[in-house]
Amino acid sequence: MKSMSVSRGIAKTIIYIVCIFLSILSIFPFWIMLMNATRGTYEIQQHAISLLPSTFLLSNWSVLIGKSFNPLLGFFNSMVISVGSTACAVYFSSLTAYGLTAYSWKLRKPFFTFILAIMMIPAQMSSIGFYQFIYKLGWTNNFLPLILPSIAAPAMVFFMRQYLVATFSIDIVNSARIDGAGEFHTFNRIILPIMKPAIATQAIFAFVASWNNLFMPMVLLTANDKYTMPIMVSLLKGDIFKREYGSIYLGLSLTVLPLFFVYFALSKYIIAGVQLGGVKE
Repeated sequence: MKSMSVSRGIAKTIIYIVCIFLSILSIFPFWIMLMNATRGTYEIQQHAISLLPSTFLLSNWSVLIGKSFNPLLGFFNSMVISVGSTACAVYFSSLTAYGLTAYSWKLRKPFFTFILAIMMIPAQMSSIGFYQFIYKLGWTNNFLPLILPSIAAPAMVFFMRQYLVATFSIDIVNSARIDGAGEFHTFNRIILPIMKPAIATQAIFAFVASWNNLFMPMVLLTANDKYTMPIMVSLLKGDIFKREYGSIYLGLSLTVLPLFFVYFALSKYIIAGVQLGGVKE
């Protein structure tokens, strides 16, 4: 018994050491980015890695503003797109997953297979046709083409469906129908609260993906007042001989900070959502 307790203590210590090491490894790049935001270009060129802050934060901020970087406008534009696309993706993916789980119809399995097949198609393959379609609609320099397509999110539908397979009971829906509740009322008032862990988990991933999206916003948005934060940061690079690395790191830090707030606000649901959503039939 004593040897077993000793071996368990050693195993537990090793697990803690590994977890602490992985945590530090994950935090390290963000810490370096924040520290470089306070350093000057010459300091960064001499030593790219520093664990302590410097004194160039205000000068980097002045350079950043001088480069027509408008953090409030970029934050507002990115927030509108990210919140809108996340809400559309989460709600309609949950609704589709509910339809694939609660209703029995002939083409249910082929339809689900079709959704899985769409997951295999890279988004870049359809970008040219998508741009031509949006151009003909006159929706360039508009946020709608970056929000509405998120209604169709195959990967999120798959996750939500797997979550419902593990947690959903048709008896709940039947009871609501007997009480006279409509289908949308049942979904909005009963099913969505059940799916809260899965919704929070996917909301984090969808928000981060939309916030960091650079390709399509750069293609569709050409007006300065429509630029998102990633576009503004990408335009900071300029000429390599005149590049202000400190201001670039400061711009990156401003871009990343909202993601931390979203993650910490919803992170308590991630483990529960992944565990239950990973159960398969």
